[in-house]
Amino acid sequence: MIRLFKVYYPLRTLVLLAGEALIVWFSFVLGTMLQNRDDSWLLLNVEGGYLKILAVTGVVLLFSHWFDLYDASSLGAKWERVFRMLLVLGFVALALSFVGFVFPSFLPGNGSALAGIIILTFMLFTWRAAYSWLLRQPYLRERVYVLGTGERAERLVNGLRGLSDLGIEVVGWTGNLEGELTRESVASHLLGLAQEKGVHRVIVAMHDRRGTLPVEELLAIRLGGVKVEEATSWLERISGRIEVEQLNPSWLIFAEGFRFSGGFHFFRRSVSTMVAGIGLLLVLPLLPFIMLAIKLGSPGPILYRQKRVGLGGHRFSCYKFRTMREDAEADTGATWATDDDPRVTRVGKLLRASRLDEIPQLWCVLKGDMAFVGPRPERPEFVEWLSREIPYYGVRHVVRPGITGWAQVRYKYGNTLGDAREKLQYDLFYIKNASFGLDILIMFQTIKIVLLGRGAQ
Repeated sequence: MIRLFKVYYPLRTLVLLAGEALIVWFSFVLGTMLQNRDDSWLLLNVEGGYLKILAVTGVVLLFSHWFDLYDASSLGAKWERVFRMLLVLGFVALALSFVGFVFPSFLPGNGSALAGIIILTFMLFTWRAAYSWLLRQPYLRERVYVLGTGERAERLVNGLRGLSDLGIEVVGWTGNLEGELTRESVASHLLGLAQEKGVHRVIVAMHDRRGTLPVEELLAIRLGGVKVEEATSWLERISGRIEVEQLNPSWLIFAEGFRFSGGFHFFRRSVSTMVAGIGLLLVLPLLPFIMLAIKLGSPGPILYRQKRVGLGGHRFSCYKFRTMREDAEADTGATWATDDDPRVTRVGKLLRASRLDEIPQLWCVLKGDMAFVGPRPERPEFVEWLSREIPYYGVRHVVRPGITGWAQVRYKYGNTLGDAREKLQYDLFYIKNASFGLDILIMFQTIKIVLLGRGAQ
């Protein structure tokens, strides 16, 4: 995996993305040249044709991202991938038709866009077929041995095997070893597979290493050119979270990351303020209709104010459009929302599904109580309880909470202690790797989730 701007990306996914970008760009350039043989040079060089085609390329890649064509874990059978690719091409054709009708001068004329889409269709399916064939070739796969037993090592093995875009083949792990687990048996199993399978990397996932870790053998194969690494970093890379069960204070102290300079805070605050301001301007025409719908849908105030815990444990008032009836917690006190919650009004269900109920939180961002991206702010009643039940829960308060965040785009809505523990692990990953690049990735994922209506609660 390659780390760019503190975000881990599978190398194969980057190759797929780069190859697809070149194909899309070349297809529309070729379409323009074929449809405008006499003045193609003028269209491309003088009238900004190359830049226009670059913008079209970005649109095609964006549609592909929205339809999960770069997410191997979300792709199903072959025909499902074909269907998604056809959907992308169809939406691109509709988008270009709309742009050509409204802004005729934006695209090169004489049917260049249509020619580009036709060429792209053939080249895209050819590229995807060639790419799939290359992925199946054994000489392009890295052979890995997982040294360790137990639930943690098994989770690592399943994670590596489940992500085909990593290009990793798990040729064996200590959990397959029969008989008594000793240092000698572990060493024999490791060396045997390393020699037989030609192992490129050994990942150590042993919880208790006393008496069973083959140190001398690991050193020998390391000197022989085989990479030897810890499981913690690999579990973080493939899952996008930091497991609190194996966490200790020394790791938090010495691990790379968890550093926040004054410049980083200032830049992050500036970007959040700018995005929140633009967002409020864009949704301003919708506000009267939303407020009227809430007022007609059920009695009570339009806005719902609730105390939340933010940066440094500071409490602030968080605002949302009211989606529940006015007396929702009159008898129960503070409770999490549940699936098909009867307290949610009909208008509230629509607002939650479209995420329009979150709009007033943009004001919290402008005030400085929240950021646009960050851990989700929790209510004080739950924070006190969760801090007692989950280790390192308070670490999430070292950054401003956000309207959206890594846990929100990677995990479902949670309403149990187990869900809170799971989301904390994603929050810790975000805090450790906080960067502008990760924030951009979260924003793109959020837009996709909102447009496709995923994970609403």
